[in-house]
Amino acid sequence: MAAKKTLNIGLVGYGFMGRTHSNAFLQAPRFFDLPFRPALTAVCARNSDRVKGFAENWGYASVESDWRALVDRKDIDLIDIASPNDTHAEIAIAAAKAGKMVLCEKPLGRTANEARSMVDAVEAAGVSNMVWYNYRRVPAVTMLKNLLQEDRFGRIFHYRSQFLQDWTISQDLPQGGEGLWRLDASVAGSGVTGDLLAHNIDMALWLNGPIVEVSAMTETFIKERKHSLTGEVTPVRIDDASAFLCRFANGSMALFEATRYARGHKALFTLEINGERASAAWDLHDLHRLEFFDHRDEGQLRGWKSIHVTDSDHPYMKNWWVPGLQIGYEHTFIHQFADFLLGVGANKPAAPTFRDGLATEYVTDAVLRSAKTRQWEAVAAS
Repeated sequence: MAAKKTLNIGLVGYGFMGRTHSNAFLQAPRFFDLPFRPALTAVCARNSDRVKGFAENWGYASVESDWRALVDRKDIDLIDIASPNDTHAEIAIAAAKAGKMVLCEKPLGRTANEARSMVDAVEAAGVSNMVWYNYRRVPAVTMLKNLLQEDRFGRIFHYRSQFLQDWTISQDLPQGGEGLWRLDASVAGSGVTGDLLAHNIDMALWLNGPIVEVSAMTETFIKERKHSLTGEVTPVRIDDASAFLCRFANGSMALFEATRYARGHKALFTLEINGERASAAWDLHDLHRLEFFDHRDEGQLRGWKSIHVTDSDHPYMKNWWVPGLQIGYEHTFIHQFADFLLGVGANKPAAPTFRDGLATEYVTDAVLRSAKTRQWEAVAAS
């Protein structure tokens, strides 16, 4: 057997997403037959003591404290960006110009303009690229995509999706700094629209096609918070909650909602799609199940079916355990990284590419714009 080419990975960031990505790099070649052998070559972060501990724990061969030095290294083939949103564009553009493959956490940029500059860079350089919208790789969601492509639903009438959390309700919670940068608009770009709804929107675009117009409202419930870095009480400029109506290019209507103020909900991510001949629903809390209704079933046992997506003929599952045994959140990143490497090996892009990520940003920009104008806003085409 010919030796597989080594793919040297340089990771930027060691937080929650850095851990999920590192796990994917390690596990993907153990469960999937891939054309490359991933190597954890370097990890980069500003805190030298903590990044050394991270490198030792995950097996990275070296550390850097400046992402520019990481990008300049000749032994790095791929740059993975798992750092806060305000760093994404500068790192991705520099990596593309250096000829590196680029993976980037979502959202791609803080705004569509920022994301567009990233798309221009990777496409001009001709480098492989992907955005970590991992929920596409939940086997039940991938199975839903397959059913839609098989035209099991007929004409689509409705799409609805929520993402509910409750972790920012306390008025004493500060904004900014490590762990709380998502509450700082200068770093995050927006609040739940770019953080949570971006997942809902990406999945909807993948399953149901382009969104053409939106009508939105947002709310910031706590208007001022102390900033972790300065100690000053400053206005909060992110959206705590966001909801919008929209129309898809296929004529269907949709409802989307995201909030960090739904007491009791930690990560309630749901979707439902209603068509002429069938409906389906999915819930992240039961991520291995797809609820499915087929109107053409006219028997006495007609009704909703709860499909346990663990059989070997279900998406991705033949690579894992025996039927009936479930997989979880971390496996979605493994699936995505495996698909990326398979795409690189076949010289084919693996979605979602940066351009796919830009399509989501066009929607989030329109949502935020509509919330300000209180009018329907058109979504730019990507």
